[in-house]
Amino acid sequence: MKEIKAFIKPKRLGNVVEALKEKGFDCVTLSECEGTGSYKREDSTPSLKYHFTDSKIIKLEIVCQNDKQQEIIQIICRSASTNYPGDGIIYVTDVIEAFKIKTCKSLKK
Repeated sequence: MKEIKAFIKPKRLGNVVEALKEKGFDCVTLSECEGTGSYKREDSTPSLKYHFTDSKIIKLEIVCQNDKQQEIIQIICRSASTNYPGDGIIYVTDVIEAFKIKTCKSLKK
């Protein structure tokens, strides 16, 4: 299994979630974040809470079977891209095991 973490612009969130749902990937976790990167937008504003960050970002997390990884990455890239610098980044990590809390059964197939 894989965990995909995508850091995307808040304005693109609706596009990404809808595109994932259309393809049957409707179990995602979303978090509001702040961050900084090598690209600095002209309209970026400093955070009031964290003085070193300059942009709002959404972290989208989804766990999938290994054979679905590339499909999900392509959906996110197509849906989140604005064709301008600073669109975000995607990380993929291995999930050793995952369990449903209610049944304590493994999600591995």
